[in-house]
Amino acid sequence: MKLTIAGCGDAFGSGGRFNTCFHVAAPCGNFLIDCGASTPVALSKLGLAPNDIGTIFISHLHGDHFGGVPFFMLQGWYASKRTVKLTIAGPASVEKRVRDTLELLFPGAACKKTLFEIEFVELPANGSMVVNNIEVTSFAVRHFSGAPSLALRFKLDGKIISFSGDTEWTDKLIPASADADLHLQECYTFDSRYKFHSSHKELAEKLVNSTAKRILLTHFSDEMLARHNEAIWECAYDGMVIDL
Repeated sequence: MKLTIAGCGDAFGSGGRFNTCFHVAAPCGNFLIDCGASTPVALSKLGLAPNDIGTIFISHLHGDHFGGVPFFMLQGWYASKRTVKLTIAGPASVEKRVRDTLELLFPGAACKKTLFEIEFVELPANGSMVVNNIEVTSFAVRHFSGAPSLALRFKLDGKIISFSGDTEWTDKLIPASADADLHLQECYTFDSRYKFHSSHKELAEKLVNSTAKRILLTHFSDEMLARHNEAIWECAYDGMVIDL
């Protein structure tokens, strides 16, 4: 199994990084964790074929985390001529938000008849389910997005990948990341406090209690980018490839 970081930037592309998108290649099928607005460009740059991706998991409904989904759908309809089913799994109201966004960006597109099936799955605010042979557990975290924002924990092929999503500190990140082979942790700032986001200073006090085997920091502001060499954990970068 291999995880490729297609994008690990914040909403503003700080440092020239793409919006959040993690590509997982696994025996049970390829999937994305988040699909920010710049995702189609990032996948193309890395040579990752969108038609090989069967499932997109969305942590929360902000454009830098789900805004690429309408373009992904359009690409399947018009450019890549997709024929295989696409599953989009995310918080409550994910289908409405995606279809409303698609209609705003491309009027009439939401009613298009397609060559492939699109299935929307709502993830519980706190709980587990299996989506396309991937066991996913969600934890409601502290980040306003007009719908539940989730930390996500994936179990597949004997491995665990967890992702904080965007959130200020919550103790739910401890069970979410427990014993994970890889935990992806939002770390927006180094010292500064921003409501609904995490700082390195607070993570250094609290995330140290996690039993995750490997922690990778992501979603940096300019402040965090300027001080990333001081981080006590690894720092993500676009194009990074991790074998699990």
